[in-house]
Amino acid sequence: MDVKDLRCLVTGTASGIGDAVTRRLTAAGASVVSLDRHKPEADVEQHVEVDLADPASIDSALEQIDGSFDALLNIAGIPGTAPAERVFAVNFLGMRHLTESLFDRFNPRASIVVVSSTAGFQWARRLDALKEVVATESFAEGAEWFRTHPQEGNAYNFSKEAATVYTMAMGAAVREMGELRINAVLPGPVETPILADFEQSMGKETLDGVKALLGRHATPDDIAPTIVFLASRDSGWINGTTLIADGGVSGAVFAGLVPAPEI
Repeated sequence: MDVKDLRCLVTGTASGIGDAVTRRLTAAGASVVSLDRHKPEADVEQHVEVDLADPASIDSALEQIDGSFDALLNIAGIPGTAPAERVFAVNFLGMRHLTESLFDRFNPRASIVVVSSTAGFQWARRLDALKEVVATESFAEGAEWFRTHPQEGNAYNFSKEAATVYTMAMGAAVREMGELRINAVLPGPVETPILADFEQSMGKETLDGVKALLGRHATPDDIAPTIVFLASRDSGWINGTTLIADGGVSGAVFAGLVPAPEI
């Protein structure tokens, strides 16, 4: 995958998928500017601490970083065991605020990648609500919408539904901004430090069922190549789409071969 000399801004670099992506990018000749609450172990051009639940923290972090970017990889996220408003703030509102704050700092044909989740697979059932929150014009307005429109189920699922719909909705819009593109990767369960949180919030029996069907959960290195591909020059005509990376579970569900998980 051709990422040589690309300058990439990556969130969530300190662990899990973000760490694996950072190592692949740098090994292939890209440079990485890191945004995370913790310092990464991987070698990066620059690291800036950030709290994605706080738009002021995002703005401050960007003020500490010079120059433009060829890719933004939104990988950071938190599980549904955290307070609902914080989950939605980090997983959707902070991601959106960061992305849109960089619109005038992207190089031509830059790539934006959003790590969503197969946990948001029922986005079509809540599309009207999701279109409303995606259409909010600021972090504060989006947070207020979420407070006043309580959603059924796990806030993590809704946050990832919003991330998926936002990605699809923005494809044509970013295309007009110097031929930018935006795509999402939707992993299933991954062996990361927060897997236990997902077992708690989604049900260990449910995730164990997924594991039994596939033989194992994914590792960060299973997911990282898809993200790097979407950041690379090789994926230049892919835009506004979602790529599922779950070992085949979603395909089996969509084909009616296994029941949809209750998460």
